[in-house]
Amino acid sequence: MTTKESDSIIYSSTVIDFVTVAVEFCLFLENENSVQREDWIGKMLKLLPLIYVKASLLPQNTFAQEESLELFVKEADYNRVATSVAQIMGDENVYLDVFVEDMKYSDRPVSAFVSENIADIYQDVRNFISIYQFGLTEQMNDALFVCKQSFENYWGQRLVNVLRPLHALSYKSTDDDETDLLSETDITKEELWD
Repeated sequence: MTTKESDSIIYSSTVIDFVTVAVEFCLFLENENSVQREDWIGKMLKLLPLIYVKASLLPQNTFAQEESLELFVKEADYNRVATSVAQIMGDENVYLDVFVEDMKYSDRPVSAFVSENIADIYQDVRNFISIYQFGLTEQMNDALFVCKQSFENYWGQRLVNVLRPLHALSYKSTDDDETDLLSETDITKEELWD
């Protein structure tokens, strides 16, 4: 791939859109200020679908270099994000996951953790934007390739999985309020739509 072709890919609007959302996601997770669970969940429910859409639109490219890319997210960084999310989520950090490989061979539900899924997404996205910020064409091209492959094979599924418990937590009180409202007025949900 020529430098001109690579430049047209790595600076395309779809890649820049992904970079923009990815930076906002990482900065939010790296923020040391305490955030209430409801606010944190609300922000994640806005960022995660955007990241998914923007990542799914990333263009196909090829790996250009022979050496592997530098990893910027160290174990301590991963653990810091996972611990922070676990503290915010509290007892709601654990959820049942049906889209894991182990579920095929288990007659019991498989537990997953919001904190681990978010940290997994963070790790790949942060490595991508860390390389991208240096502005070196070949490394940016390869970081894009690795990020897209990882999205397709790994963290894209984790992102979708973690949306379910976050959605349930965010709208749990709304569903209860709606049920209370319906019982008070003796109107069914179907009648509301008529």
